[in-house]
Amino acid sequence: MPDTSDTRQSTRLLEALLAATREIRTHYDASAQDLGLTFSRARVVSELARHEGATQAELACVLRIEAPALKRQIDALEAQGFIERRALDGDARKRALHLTDKARSSRITCFLGRVRADLLDGISPEDQDLACEVLERIALNATKLTSE
Repeated sequence: MPDTSDTRQSTRLLEALLAATREIRTHYDASAQDLGLTFSRARVVSELARHEGATQAELACVLRIEAPALKRQIDALEAQGFIERRALDGDARKRALHLTDKARSSRITCFLGRVRADLLDGISPEDQDLACEVLERIALNATKLTSE
């Protein structure tokens, strides 16, 4: 039987992680909504700003989501005038994704960076590195659980 102090500590850590995730998502959703987007769509625009000209498959890999789910987001963003598909040189079947002037002139492309900076305010780079190591290990352990 595990030590109760170990159990309390692990429960506290995981509960804090879940609470932080909920609060971050709530804030991201509200910020994205202020921009006329969903969180998912704002995230696509923000990542595309850093990977301009990527294909749908490349962007899906960066975002760590399935290509069909990304396609729905891209279709909606294209309909809203934030993204355009352009022919990719040398491959007529593939399309490169680009931001439109509307996306570039809006606050969308910088809002995630601003939110990230606000969330990490007062946390030293060393503590951020340690937190990354711990969270990456938790993610790896979670991956192992789903593959068993």
